[in-house]
Amino acid sequence: MSQNYAYGKWPLVVGMIIVALFFITRYIPIKTKFEKRSGGVLYTFIIALFAEMYGFPLTIYILSTQFGLKIPLTHSYGHLSAYLLTFLGIKIAYGWALVMIVSNVVIVFGVIWITKGWSQVYHSDGKLVTTGIYSRMRHPQYSGIILVAIGFLIQWPTLITLFLFPFLIVMYYRLAMREEHDVEEVYGPEYIDYKKNVPAFIPRLKLGLLTAK
Repeated sequence: MSQNYAYGKWPLVVGMIIVALFFITRYIPIKTKFEKRSGGVLYTFIIALFAEMYGFPLTIYILSTQFGLKIPLTHSYGHLSAYLLTFLGIKIAYGWALVMIVSNVVIVFGVIWITKGWSQVYHSDGKLVTTGIYSRMRHPQYSGIILVAIGFLIQWPTLITLFLFPFLIVMYYRLAMREEHDVEEVYGPEYIDYKKNVPAFIPRLKLGLLTAK
């Protein structure tokens, strides 16, 4: 096995999965059966992602054997997408830089939305939260999850995660709508007015979204 071979690193796979699942269980509620269903899809997405990123390169194997694409089994430039961009005539170093910048920006935004949403709900003492990041969108945590998933798909798309991604969106959309129904029964007109003025998942683009408290 070449020293540059980037796969078969299962301890790293396990470590990355543990870190990711710790973050998920820390900042994303998974208590009700509906939250567990959505969380189950998210867990599967994370496991599939890191298993291919550092374990067994199933997607690269299929692309190579079935479509004849020559993709090196190294992490010299870090990401599958960077190699795919070379088939469009983009130099590998430029493709790597583009993938890194775009994917990391998207992931950082997603993580910030998740943690800020969690923080406001955690400190709300059970009251309806409509300020800070919740004044820009009603479900920042779920939007953050989708952003993080998109960031990783930009960075390292795999057949399994691309297949799971639509299910991830549908599951968290349905969970959000169910939660809204429950909240509306508790807060009535107050929450109905809030829904009319604040979008569900795509935030209003205003300066200060990252720093909203």
